[in-house]
Order: sequence, then structure tokens, then C-alpha cells
Amino acid sequence: MRVSFAGELGWEIHCKAGDAPEIWDAVTAGGATPFGMFALDALRVEKGYRAWKGDLSTDYTLLESGLDRFIDFDKNVNFPGRDALVAERDAGPSKRAIGLVVEANGKDAPYMAPVIKDGEIVGETTSGAWGYRVGASLAIGMVRADLAAPGTELEVDIFGQMCKARVQEMPFWDAKNERIRG
Repeated sequence: MRVSFAGELGWEIHCKAGDAPEIWDAVTAGGATPFGMFALDALRVEKGYRAWKGDLSTDYTLLESGLDRFIDFDKNVNFPGRDALVAERDAGPSKRAIGLVVEANGKDAPYMAPVIKDGEIVGETTSGAWGYRVGASLAIGMVRADLAAPGTELEVDIFGQMCKARVQEMPFWDAKNERIRG
């Protein structure tokens, strides 16, 4: 399958277990470079791709998560939760998913690091990683909606160290998806 959780032109190969060694040999002989899960996670954070049970979960609504483009409110179906989503849409979500560039001093923001404004906890990070292609520590998080505008200055508490952070639109890398179209 041609899919990409890394934001690069990529494929997932699904095969019988017994065929895997031969396929591995052919793919790596053809120039593919293996990489691990930490690299994959860093690549997906740079693209602003969110992962289930961290960035996307039942803790956040579809509107807070920025997934409203996938909701058809005009559809002639009274889907479960529609009334609550309409009410939230009309009032405006109380939280928003954001991207952060963090002055992390060698440590990336872990899952659920507090995001702070003027000494008050206003949200949390949901993912963090070093963005090798952009040369910065990056985080995805959820904050109060009034603090979600790009350029907003915040802080992230990384293991007791307060680190300056700036809200930035996602994706951090290849916003036009040119590389994935390869």
C-alpha cells in the first residue's frame, strides 16, 4: 500500500511472514534505508500527523482536534453526538490542537507535558520530537482556544525545566505535500 505516516513518499508492505526475508532483501538491495520508530515518530511530528491515543483521543472533541473538515453537518443523518458537536461548533471549541516550536535545551517535550502561559497551565503536549529536517524541537499539543494563534508565546514544562515555546501552524515541514507526491 502506498501510505505515509512519515510524510515522505512511502509504502507499507503486507505479506506472509515466510515471504518477509526475501522481500526485505530485495527492498534494501534496491536502496531502501531501514529506520526505527523514534525516527518515524520524529518524521510524523514534523508533518503534523497526529497519532491515536496521544494527539487524537476521546479526551478531545473532533472540533478541538481540528478534524471539522471530516464532519458533514448538512448530511441528512442524525449521527451520534451531532447535537453536541453543533452546539460546540456554534459556541466555538474551548481548546485547539496546535504545533509548537520549543526551545527545549536538548530535551524534547514528552507526552502530557504542561503548557503554561503567565504561570497558569493552559494545556498539554500530546507529542514531541526533534525535527531533523527543520532543526528544531517540535511538539503537538492542545491549549485553550484563545492561545492557539500562530506566534503566541507559551512555555512547556519539560521535566521541571520551563522552556520557551511558540505556536506555529502545522505542518512544520513540506506544507504543500510535494515530497509525498514524489
